[in-house]
Amino acid sequence: MILPHFLLHLMETWCSPHRSVVVFMLLTTISRGSTCEAPSSPQCFRRRTDESVYLCEWSMNTTESNVMFDLYFNGIKFGGIKKTWSLFNEEQLIIYRPVDIWVEARAGNSSCMSTRRSVVLGQTVKYEAPQNISMSWLKKNLKLSWKAAEKHPALAEVRLRRHEHPTESWEKRTRQIANETFMYRVIVENLLKDTAYQVQIRHRSNQVLNPLWSDWSPVVIVPAELEQNPQVTMTETLVNRTRKVTLTWKPMPHAAAVTEVTYSLRDTQSSLGCPCQSRTHPVKSHKHTTYVSYSAVNISVIATNAAGPSPPAIIPVPVQPAADLEICTTTLLDGKLNKMTCLELYELQDEDLRPKNVIILTAKKRKAEREQIRKTVKDYVRYLYFEHRCDGRKPQTVNMCLFYQKEGVPRRAPQDFISFSETHNSVHLSWKAIPPADQQGFLTHYSLCSVKISSQDEPKVCQNISASLTKHLLENLTPGTKYNISLAGVTRMGEGPKATVPIHTPPETRVNVLWSFSLLLLFFFITTSCTCILKRIKNKIFPPVPTPVIPDFTCYESQEMLERKEEVHELTLHQLHPEGKHVPRDAEETTILRGEWDDGTDEEVENERGDSKMSGGTSDECLSPGSTEQALRSSRGGEVTDLEQVDNEIAMLIYRNGLVLDGKTDST
Repeated sequence: MILPHFLLHLMETWCSPHRSVVVFMLLTTISRGSTCEAPSSPQCFRRRTDESVYLCEWSMNTTESNVMFDLYFNGIKFGGIKKTWSLFNEEQLIIYRPVDIWVEARAGNSSCMSTRRSVVLGQTVKYEAPQNISMSWLKKNLKLSWKAAEKHPALAEVRLRRHEHPTESWEKRTRQIANETFMYRVIVENLLKDTAYQVQIRHRSNQVLNPLWSDWSPVVIVPAELEQNPQVTMTETLVNRTRKVTLTWKPMPHAAAVTEVTYSLRDTQSSLGCPCQSRTHPVKSHKHTTYVSYSAVNISVIATNAAGPSPPAIIPVPVQPAADLEICTTTLLDGKLNKMTCLELYELQDEDLRPKNVIILTAKKRKAEREQIRKTVKDYVRYLYFEHRCDGRKPQTVNMCLFYQKEGVPRRAPQDFISFSETHNSVHLSWKAIPPADQQGFLTHYSLCSVKISSQDEPKVCQNISASLTKHLLENLTPGTKYNISLAGVTRMGEGPKATVPIHTPPETRVNVLWSFSLLLLFFFITTSCTCILKRIKNKIFPPVPTPVIPDFTCYESQEMLERKEEVHELTLHQLHPEGKHVPRDAEETTILRGEWDDGTDEEVENERGDSKMSGGTSDECLSPGSTEQALRSSRGGEVTDLEQVDNEIAMLIYRNGLVLDGKTDST
């Protein structure tokens, strides 16, 4: 506790012993009700070396609301200050020599005084704390920038720690800084760029003898570097002559997203004002929908955090393919454009529709500028013409066609014109199309001509071929003849250079009959051999099944044969006699005439047949060859008994109808 000045004066005045007791009791009474905490020693400084205003500030912990402060400069009092700071002009102070400064606080009937400090005010400068700190990554180095306090160099102190470990101690680094276009910049080396940090900065002047450190800046969170561009996927939908493009992308890594990450989208079409110029607002989600016309557009997506932007992700949206592009009949190149219409022309150098030397014409340009753009359209050059308009802030393509400002004849012949597969009356031809850059107009067709080389009087035969073809079969040629075949592209302005190829048709050949017959025989021989081989293989695999032996027999059970009467023909019996014996003529021949058998004989025969059947014997209606022979023998024995007496007789029966039965008699 610091005693007031009037109490010290009383103690010096009242030195007698009887008065000292009274003074002690008075001091005790005052001290019980007038205790206070002394304020900190004041600091007086300028914010800049070229300023003339000084700021004095101090601090005090108190709950009183009516505390008053008195500031002293070498005994000069500046009282009645209600705040813990005060401003003074340099005319009010002693600035070029040391002065003692202190502050006294008064609260009610009590007062407290700070310690004294001796300073030279003219050599004391304290900058304001750094504000609005910007940051960026340079590989593994962190670059920090803030507004410069003055144009002179200064000294900076940076302290940092990892954001994921907020309890770890601060790491301090001091660097000399220079003023670069009114900005202080400091680089902190060898950091982890994929890690987020907490950073604070303070700085002080290098131009005075007694510089003071500024206060620490607020804690700044430095996110990790956005090293990769957003991974974007695109879907495209045709909607009313415009294209709806939906873009989606993955979130950024956590270390890079500790602060807010925003995304900006721009397309080359709207950035050029054709036809709906739209400003891209920051996108905080991971999905965005935009609309583009039928022409080629590049859409860029960039992610941005506090440490800077990511590399852009370029999403090319190619030209909307058309099944068959037509030739422009009318254009607005020479007409008047309204504010919502835009013309776009691509110079086509090859078959694909990639934009080259893009020309954009809008109504927003001045008349002289539009005329200058129109003059850039070249003659004999093919363009892809687009006519866009803005409808409901959505670009629509109302016309898309091929355009020549002026046409000419092709300046090159068809490339790689060759012939192959020649026959006696035809040949195949192939070629490559003339490049669009060399057509100088729309090809209407190809002109294909052929002329015989052997005769100069032969007329040239020409035919037109579709401009879309690159192959053709040329027919109706003469066998064994040389030809010159030419091919040229034709536009509305005429025919271009020709590509020529010579051919020689082979003579016609007749088919050799002998050779054909030999081939036929060979074919027959091979077929027969294969058949035999297959049969043998079949017999090997599937052997034949033996057929059971059934003895032959003759059956006469037919009712018609039973009812038919037996016809007896003349029978001549010849008897052979041994040598030296004579047989009478009457005995040699015996003639039996038809009809000598009577009905009684027939009935007896039939009865005998029936009896034989009933007895279970072999029927004479169905006789085997053995039984037939036996029957003949028995009948012969009954009828010709006289002839059996002759040794070695042989009887022969001859029928007139031609049936001859030969029988040999058994030798006795």
